[in-house]
Amino acid sequence: MSFHFISDLHLHPERPGLSEIFLRYLAGPARDAQRLYILGDLFEVWPGDEVSLPDYATEIAALNAVRQSGTAIYFIAGNRDFLCGQRFAQASGCEILREPQSIELPDGRTALLLHGDRLCTDDHAYQRFRRWVRNPLVQRAYFALPSAVRRRLVTAIRGKASRTVSTKPLEIMDVNETSVAQLFAQTGVALMIHGHTHRPQDHNYKTGQQRMVLADWSQETGEVLIVDSGKTRRQTLS
Repeated sequence: MSFHFISDLHLHPERPGLSEIFLRYLAGPARDAQRLYILGDLFEVWPGDEVSLPDYATEIAALNAVRQSGTAIYFIAGNRDFLCGQRFAQASGCEILREPQSIELPDGRTALLLHGDRLCTDDHAYQRFRRWVRNPLVQRAYFALPSAVRRRLVTAIRGKASRTVSTKPLEIMDVNETSVAQLFAQTGVALMIHGHTHRPQDHNYKTGQQRMVLADWSQETGEVLIVDSGKTRRQTLS
């Protein structure tokens, strides 16, 4: 029995190599897993289900085929795809989870799953933006807009965000360790798994707690974290 964890693929129609790696993974290794957890930013942008599902029809169908093969798929939204909704869930076979989500691993450990952006609390501007766009009233107003307007709006916001990120100090875009310690204390777990920062590493603390950061994918390579009853390992995909 094994659980797979992936995040930060940033799938986009203009990145066919990335989709090819993902589709090969879904046709092969993913079907050996009992569960597949996708911890956010599966897509580069997601203006809404009815807008985006056609853009990723092949990938969505491949996810559903994995689910039909017997692998349960769970999805935690990231900062790029937090507007994935029930139509996405039904089409892909994914079960959408709220974060942070606590699960029991095959090796008996309890792990806390999240995308990771909520831990980057040194980036005050981003945290304000995060709270704003996830406000139900803001989302209701957004979904009242025509589909074409929503697509243009999301594309414009992403472009502005990319330009802003390029000017920010690298340290404020990583997690804040005080926020990490607080979340460990609040939840009582000893293991945390997340993505978002694009800095894959296993952080081992003196307290005995561990934080595992998932890798981002590119058009040349991807990575899956595999946990089974015997060991934990990272598998490179190409």
